[in-house]
Amino acid sequence: MEGSLSNGSCKSLFKMPEIKFTKLFINGEFVDSVSGKTFETIDPRTGEAIARIAEGDKEDVDLAVKAARQAFDHGPWPRFSGAERRGIMLKFADLIEEHAEVLAVLEALDAGKLHSWAKMGDIPGAANTLRYYAGAADKIHGEVLKMSRALQGYTLREPIGVVGHIIPWNFPTTMFFMKVSPALAAGCTMIVKPAEQTPLIALYFAHLAKLAGVPDGVLNVVPGFGPTAGAAIASHMDIDKVSFTGSTDVGRQVMQAAATSNLKPVSLELGGKSPLLIFDDVDVNTAADMALLGILFNKGEICVASSRVYVQEGIYDEFEKKLVEKAKAWVVGDPFDPAVRQGPQVDKKQFDRILSYIEHGKREGATLLTGGKPIGKKGYYIEPTIFTNVTEDMLIAKNEIFGPVMALMKFKTVEEAIKSANNTRYGLAAGIMTKDLNVANTVSRSIRAGIIWINCYFAFDSDCPYGGYKMSGFGRDCGLESLHNYLQVKSVVTPIFNSPWL
Repeated sequence: MEGSLSNGSCKSLFKMPEIKFTKLFINGEFVDSVSGKTFETIDPRTGEAIARIAEGDKEDVDLAVKAARQAFDHGPWPRFSGAERRGIMLKFADLIEEHAEVLAVLEALDAGKLHSWAKMGDIPGAANTLRYYAGAADKIHGEVLKMSRALQGYTLREPIGVVGHIIPWNFPTTMFFMKVSPALAAGCTMIVKPAEQTPLIALYFAHLAKLAGVPDGVLNVVPGFGPTAGAAIASHMDIDKVSFTGSTDVGRQVMQAAATSNLKPVSLELGGKSPLLIFDDVDVNTAADMALLGILFNKGEICVASSRVYVQEGIYDEFEKKLVEKAKAWVVGDPFDPAVRQGPQVDKKQFDRILSYIEHGKREGATLLTGGKPIGKKGYYIEPTIFTNVTEDMLIAKNEIFGPVMALMKFKTVEEAIKSANNTRYGLAAGIMTKDLNVANTVSRSIRAGIIWINCYFAFDSDCPYGGYKMSGFGRDCGLESLHNYLQVKSVVTPIFNSPWL
């Protein structure tokens, strides 16, 4: 089906839901923006508007921060026992499962994600993430210290305060709960700014949080644009911590704003140009499947996409042939069609950006094996695209494209593979395919990246910390590492008099 959409009209594949929540959610209520301005959220299948959303700005962020500060300084949430927070978070998770169908539709509709995957993966995954951190909420504790003098010392882990979460458009549900869940467990209050491309589901989650019993002011959702609402969060003097996932360029701006305001700590999960190293002892068919999934899952709009694929020369020719065959059979089309494996890019800006990089690849002399063109006359669909004869100085090998575009290269030795894998300013993820345990161990310890997958890819888990090296950022999402992002360590020391021992 290369070059064509799947069969069926977009409108015939599902029933358009009623869009219930389009306003800002501040202090437990849905409200208009102070300015009264709104913006359109777009259906990437058609390029047409789904709804108009209240546009948050600095004044709205100020109101949300005021509500969050009141809830933190004087409200019950940080003062609840961990068990009480756990109970509300578990109720929140149950409500997500009860509303799974409408949530999956909103996820697919706003972001162009596969409806089947949203329903099977993203939505239940959100509930599971909440439950994971709910289980940690009553297990936050410090340590008793062995002091070297006549002193009694211990540490406390206390919630950091008011948190600003700025989340991306590629995984609106997953990223919402990767950040909100540990912050809730820690006892923080927060402002969430969803990406302007995908605000619908974040507002629905705000509604469910209210139903679950999350107190007013604890979770505020302010849709808006990065240069206005996002910048207001990063520079706000009364926000104690910012967590951002997005591009490296914007991450720099967030970090700078945090530093020049109140020196708030930041966590940054930024861009990637992740390598997949395929050694010649693996099954070629399996390797081709994994390489294709690594770049085409979520239409390539994933920061850990295996956009640089290095194949050992002994199997390269056979691998390339199989890879192209599989790419040409990959079904692109309406994300509500269960036969489809790749939906539209999130918006026209991203669509144009990907096509521009494809043209760069052609001009720089890479060989286009397959794909490279838009599909259809409506919506933002792009063919699975594979380049070979790529050199590491080409833009398509250096820059994060964030789309279904693979740079395919070959290597001879383990040492060459390691050098190529590390030849990037990024360090988010990497994949290794080999049957040789010694090779797997050597390479995994040699690549400078935050997560290494051996004979698997996209192997995420709530308990597995995830984040970057180098210009892919710092701080970790998932696991107890993420919970600690939202906690301060306080030491308490008292003198001991007449103790028989220290």
